[in-house]
Formats: sequence, structure tokens, C-alpha cells
Amino acid sequence: MNKKLLTQGLPFLILLCSCNMKKISTDLILYDAKIYTVDSAFTIVEALAVKNGKVLATGSTKFILEKYSSQKMLKAGGRPVFPGFIDAHCHFYGYALNFRYISLNGCKSFNEVLGRLKNPGSHKPGEWIAGRGWDQNLWEEKNFPDRSELDRLFPENPVVLTRIDGHVVLANKQALQKAGFHTKKLFSPPEVEIKNGRLTGILSERAADHMRNAIPKPDREEQIELLNSAREKCSAAGLTTVSDAGLDAGTTGLLDSLASGTGSRLMIRIYAMLEPSIENFTTYVMKGPVRKSGIRISSVKMYADGSLGSRTALLKQGYSDMPGQQGIQVVSADSLRKICKLCLDCGYQVNTHAIGDSANKIVLDIYGEYLKGTNDLRWRIEHCQVVDPEDLHKFRDFSIIPSIQATHATSDMGWAEDRLGPKRIIRAYAYKNLLDQNGWLANGTDFPIENISPLLTFYASVARKNTEGKPADGFLPNNALSREEALRSITIWAAKADFWEDETGSLEVNKNADFVILDRDIMNIGVNEIPSASVVSTYFSGVEVYRKP
Repeated sequence: MNKKLLTQGLPFLILLCSCNMKKISTDLILYDAKIYTVDSAFTIVEALAVKNGKVLATGSTKFILEKYSSQKMLKAGGRPVFPGFIDAHCHFYGYALNFRYISLNGCKSFNEVLGRLKNPGSHKPGEWIAGRGWDQNLWEEKNFPDRSELDRLFPENPVVLTRIDGHVVLANKQALQKAGFHTKKLFSPPEVEIKNGRLTGILSERAADHMRNAIPKPDREEQIELLNSAREKCSAAGLTTVSDAGLDAGTTGLLDSLASGTGSRLMIRIYAMLEPSIENFTTYVMKGPVRKSGIRISSVKMYADGSLGSRTALLKQGYSDMPGQQGIQVVSADSLRKICKLCLDCGYQVNTHAIGDSANKIVLDIYGEYLKGTNDLRWRIEHCQVVDPEDLHKFRDFSIIPSIQATHATSDMGWAEDRLGPKRIIRAYAYKNLLDQNGWLANGTDFPIENISPLLTFYASVARKNTEGKPADGFLPNNALSREEALRSITIWAAKADFWEDETGSLEVNKNADFVILDRDIMNIGVNEIPSASVVSTYFSGVEVYRKP
């Protein structure tokens, strides 16, 4: 009887087992990999499954292949996989516009700058000529140029040439007239340079912004084309999220339409920092934060000072190579207070550019007036390149987030001591000291000012060297980050700085399947090999958006 029952029930048991063993269907399986999840335990796994753009499961290759199935199987061949890299501070839209500009990067003299501009006869009268990337620190004569040669070569064309840091422009007579500088006193020195009663064409900070805003913008279709080209470059670099620092309402609306899917999808996440304009306040800030899967609009970007390279960063004491000059305070303390109060009331984050030690002190103190102590509002200081040790504790006291760009240290190191002197340079670019205040920080590139590659950000953070491997022992190496800290700074901590850590920044279940596969493991190879690492492929929400040719 028992044998009969067993025989009759066997098919049922087999059927039951086969049902239980049926694999779960997914959209993508990545396996045979070394996946740095960058979760709180810094777990490393071999495989993951993706469903509907999210990470469904992670684990060993055996576990994932036994439990899940997919029409798309991606065998990584043991390669390292990381969460999609996040640039915590860049100028994505500005980078896109740069495809219209003449590149002046690396020019060793002003004559070389002039040589890169097109033949004067090739431009129609009245046509704007724009270039970007010149840096007088690379020239034998390290002084700002003036407009005389531009006036001579381009008498009928407005010409605007932006310095590499974006804080200074050189404009010729035609451009100055188009922007209204010849008819009214728009700005005062030092933002407008005047010698012998004449505008030299050198404009700094707000005057430089006014000049750039006079350049006609491309139409919507060209903007979309430029943005798609910029996104492709980002994907090739392994970036899946960018934090765009300083946007007007029109550009923000365009990015919203593209990133949210109502237009041509960009396939990149955008954290939009708004310029402090009346239009932005009425269009966005007063209505509260915007949080969508492809874009976040919940912060205002301020400028407290300028840049060290232009000697417009605001210092407590004068510049060592220009005594008497202490830089420019771009926004008044009262204006900063008003915007902080408005943002606090409307639930917006405040992100303020501050490079000099005086600017950092001003911002830290004003933030402290509103934050009052430990909090989770995550107000940020962008750059914080020179911070007086006496002010460092204020980052911790008020939970203020340092938002750094590690490659600035290795780009500036050739001349930074000239600006600051031997004593102040020791406390500049102090990223480890800043990290120690709250236990985390955000890292970016500030592209197009620096190279777009997050791998170079990682390298500069860890090695404190340039791509030539110099200096041999690293620039101020006591403030280097560990590899784990550097990786977190361009993934989960960068996401946290954007209030996005619940959805991106690490490869954990239910988070976005944004990941990048590299050709070598930057966590283990020799430190000088890191700049040679390259992106094999980049995935955004489980969809391949870049593959190395």
C-alpha cells in the first residue's frame, strides 16, 4: 500500500520540485565579476541580477545563476565593477556649450592663444567668437593679457575668451560694447580692470558672468544635440550622475524635460544646483524641492569668492605674490544670509563656492547662524581649498559638507605656493583633514575646468600626483585619502551630498543598476598605474550606454 502511494505520488513530487526550482526571470545578469558594492560593509560580490532598472539581487556567481535567468547574460571575465561614478561638482551644461568654443587649453603663450583662433577673414562681420581654457600661469609672462591684439585682429567681431577656471574673461572692444560696458558703469574694479582710464578687456567674477551671458545661446535643438554629446562623454568616463553647479531656470527646465523622459532621454542623472536669481526663486525654490528619478532640483549655488589662479579667492592676508591684493568677496554677507534663510524655509540645500580662507570663514559662520548645531540639512561648501585650521571644526559643529575636487590640488600645485607662501600652503587642499570633520565628503572634477575623468579624481585623491607621476612623494601627501575613502567620495558619499543615497551610489538591492566595468582594479594595482585604467562599459539603469570600441 505504501509502495503504491509512493509510486502514484512520485510524479507530483517531481512536478513540485521542478516548480520550486523554476528560476526568476530578470532583465540582465552580470556574473564572473569582482563587484565593489560600496555598501556600508564595503562588500565585494561576484554577480548581480537586474530587473526594471534596479538591482534585484547580489551574491556569488553560483547563487545568482542558480536562482535567476535572463536573456541578457554579461560575463565580466573577472573584471572589477563599481557603482556608476558620480561627479559631485561639475558644469555639465557648460561642458556641453564648450563644444561650440575654441579650446585654448594648454596654450604656452598669448600668441598661441591668438594662433588657435580662426583666420579673422573666415568670420562674418558681427559673428561672435568664443574660446575657453587659457591660463596665464603656463606662460613665460604670467600676467593677464589685454584686448589690444583682439581689437586689431577682429575689429568687426565680438570676441570672448574665458580663463580655464571660468572666473576671468578677456573681451575685445566689440564684445564690451555688445554687453554694455562702454555706455554705463556696470561693475567696479577689481571686477573690471582699468588701466590709464581704459578697459583692458579683463573682467572678473560677476563682470565675467555678465559678459558670458551676452553671448547668444544656441537654439533648443542645438542645445539638445550638445547635451547628448556631453552625456556620451560622461558615459565614456564612467559617470552616471552629475551635479551641475549653477543653472538658470530655462536650462534647468530643458534638463528636466530631457532627464525626466518627456523629451529625448539623456540617460544620466542630474543634480541641478540653481543660480540665486529671482526667476529661479519663483520658478523652483518657492515651490519646494523637485525629486524625480532622473533629476533633482533642491539646492541653490552661491559664490563667496573667486579663484586662487586668478587671485580673486578671498584671503585673510594678502597674496604672497601680490601684496595688498586679498581677492574678491562676490556676495555680501547680508545677501548670503537672506538666501540661506529662504532656502531653509523652502527645504533647499545651500551650496556655496568658497576657496580662500576668509571666504570659508564667512560662509562657515553664516551657515552656523542658521544650522545652529548637528543636523542633516547637508549644506555644502564647494572647493574649500584654503581653510584656516582655526575654522576646520565648524564643518563638524554644523554638519557642513566639504565638496572637494582632488585634481585641483595637482593642477594648482605648480603655482599655489607662489600665491599663498610656504606657511599657508601647508594647510591648503587639506582633504583628509576635511574628511575627518564629519567622516565623509563629496568629490568631483569641476569639469570642464579639470579633466572629466573620475578615475583621475580617484588617482589625485590617493596619490596626490599629476598624470606624469609628479611629485614622486605626492603633493602635501599627509592629506591623501585611502582608496576606499576615495572610491566612496565619488560614489555613495557623492550621492549622499545630493540626497540621493537611497537610490544610487552603491550596488545594493532596490537601488539603481548604474555601474561601470573597468579594465583593471584601481583598488589593488600600483598607484602609478591608476591613470592608465580605462572604462570597458557603463550601464545606466541596467542599460548599456557606453562600450569601449
